[in-house]
This record gives sequence, C-alpha cells and structure tokens, in this order.
Amino acid sequence: MAGQGRTAGRGHHRRRRAAGAALAGLLLASGCTAPAPADHAAPGATVRALRAVLDRRAAAVLDHDPDGYLAAVAPRATGLRASQRRELARLADVPLSSWAYRVTDIRGHGADRATADVELRYRITGYDSAPVSTDRVLELERAGGRWYIAADRAGKGAGRQLWQQGDVQVVRGRHSLVLGVGRTGPELRRIAAAEDRAVPEVSAAWPERWAARVVVLVPATVEDMASLLGSPGADYRGMAAVTTAETGGRGRAPADRVIINPQAYATLSPLGQRVVLTHETTHVATRSRTSAATPTWLSEGFADWAAYRAEHRTAGQAAPELADAVRRGELPAALPADEEFGFAGDQGRLARAYEGGWLACALIADHWGEEKLFAFYRAVGGHSGRDGAVEQALGEVLGTTPQEFTARWRAYLRSRLG
Repeated sequence: MAGQGRTAGRGHHRRRRAAGAALAGLLLASGCTAPAPADHAAPGATVRALRAVLDRRAAAVLDHDPDGYLAAVAPRATGLRASQRRELARLADVPLSSWAYRVTDIRGHGADRATADVELRYRITGYDSAPVSTDRVLELERAGGRWYIAADRAGKGAGRQLWQQGDVQVVRGRHSLVLGVGRTGPELRRIAAAEDRAVPEVSAAWPERWAARVVVLVPATVEDMASLLGSPGADYRGMAAVTTAETGGRGRAPADRVIINPQAYATLSPLGQRVVLTHETTHVATRSRTSAATPTWLSEGFADWAAYRAEHRTAGQAAPELADAVRRGELPAALPADEEFGFAGDQGRLARAYEGGWLACALIADHWGEEKLFAFYRAVGGHSGRDGAVEQALGEVLGTTPQEFTARWRAYLRSRLG
C-alpha cells in the first residue's frame, strides 16, 4: 500500500501468512516416537531400529559430527552421502539448541526395504520458543543386519531447508538473527539493522509480551524462497517478504520465520523496506492471538497499522489505490473478504483490500482508541470459530454492529481519502 514504486502485494494462508509488501503495491517456511498405526506398518523391530538410528543422527547434528551423521546413510548411496555431508557442514554456524526426529509412519516393502514418514523438529538457540517442524520421507534399506537411509526427501507440501540451498552465512543483530545463502555480508547486515529497528516498533504497537527476537531467512533467489515454502516461484515473485508458521490460539505460538525475496526487497525504498519488515514482524508478535477466526482484513490490516504507526504517512500516500477508487466514486460496499487478498487476481483489487483493512484498524484506533483495537483483535482471535467472531467482538468490545461499523468505515474512507 502507499508509497512510490510499489506494485506488489501480500498473500495469506493458514499455515503460512504472507504479507508480500506491507505497502499495497509493493514489488511485490524430540525424540522419536512410535509410528501411527497402519495396516501396512513395518514390524516393531524395524521401528525400534529406525528410532535408534535417528536418535544417533540427531545427536551427531548437535555435536557437528560428520562421521556420526553419515553412519545412518547407506554406504553405497554415494550421492546421498556427499549431499548429506555438505548439508551438515552448512549447518556449522547455525546456533541449534535442539534437533530431533519423530516417526509418524513406516511402510514395509519386503524384509529389507521400508519407507518412513518423519517429522524433523529443531530450534535455534535464543530465538525459538517452540520447534520449527518439517516433514521428511526416508527410504530405508537393510544391509548386514543394519538399517540405513538410502534416500531423504521433503514430505508432501513441505519445503526445502535453507542449508540445503547453499552455504549459510549468519549475521547477528540486537533483536534478529539473519541467515542468508548466496547474499553478500553487507546486504545481510543491512537487513539485520532494519529488523533491529522493526522489533522495537512492533513492541511499541503491540501491548503484550512477545519474544522480541526474529529469525530472518534470505535465500539467493525468489525460486529458492518459494522452495523454502514448498510452492512454485510464481506464487511469490511479487512479494518482498513472507512470514511462516501456523496461527496460534493453542496457548503457545510456534516458531516463525520471516523469509525475504531478495530481488523484490532490493527494489524498495528504505521506507518500503522498513514497512515490510515491521509488517512481517507484527505477524510474529501477534501470532498467538491470531487464529482461524481472524479474518484476513484484520490480521493484515493490523500489521499495516503497526507498520505505518511511526511513519507519518498521509492516508492518501499509504492507500493510493483505494484513494483513487474513492475519488472515482467507487466506495467499497463492505470490508474486504478473504478471497480479495489472493495474489492470482487483480493487483489493484489486492492493494485496495490491504488498504481497506489498514483503514478499518485505523478507524478503531482513532474512534475507540488503541486499547480497544488490541482488545478487539484478541477477542476475534479468541473466538471458537470464524462464524460470529467479528460480530460478537464488535458488540462486546466496541459496542456496535457489523452494519454500523461498515457504515462508519465507509464514512471514514470518504473523510480520509476523498
């Protein structure tokens, strides 16, 4: 939204929340347990053997022990052994506090072959209050009475990991840890500095305690960015950054990652970069209060509200697409629906959706006060489901109805943008 030289947007998914550009038009991822029961499950001895192999493998990662790590790989799988050795070396500078595997299913293929579905869970020291998890599929073979890993690939819908893309460079900021592949040191340090500025701004805008530390991933290309997210590159080409993680609402927010599209991010002005990172960091801070009950206009609108809060932009500067529409007499009839935030459609429509969500949150802050905005966000996210969440919070927190709020919002658009 707003600002010069912006043509991209943001997207939203329940598992991964993307805000492509916080400006509407900006250029625009513990120990093993027994597998789940299955008719085709491998024998118990295979399960126990695999658990032992993976426990030793996890310990080798934390000890940076190449021989221990490769001991689990089939001796004749020379290509896999070489790639696994490279991956472990690339992890050397990543400060890991835990690394563990959980077996979810094993399917036997005769006496000496099996396929295992495994969840890899790891944490970065000082940043992750809960593990990052990713699904892997392991092809197993038995030789000489022992089970070995013959192939290791991402599970269905899972992305690659950054260290599978190249050597990882680590830059530590005051509030950030930036991990980059194929980027320059000065570039990563500038991103760390921008994130270090974003974190205090988000803390000032969001009243609840949060970790106030963010891990930022900077892959080499947009295709690599999409690979981290398990999606085609075209899905993210216009986004400057995304935030990954499941939404909260279960008492403990999972680990988030802000992932930057280096090409799109580099085209932004310093203001645009600040807004993008503050927007994305707001998603990290509000994660535990964001749920399936939270409409996209509220989650994205609040992130934009936090990002613009300290930037002193006029409404017309921050919402140019919607301002043009209002001046043409095309005042929106209703708050933006979730589907209006999709990236596959009209970019102008997408920008207007983000701008409308931002101005809805700005309206609440201006008319009812910032504390009411926070309370409204919490109330909506705390509802048992989407149906009735906004309606109930409007009545209980703001003392209004959906019809009255929409009418007030439309009048607010006219006064701020007309």
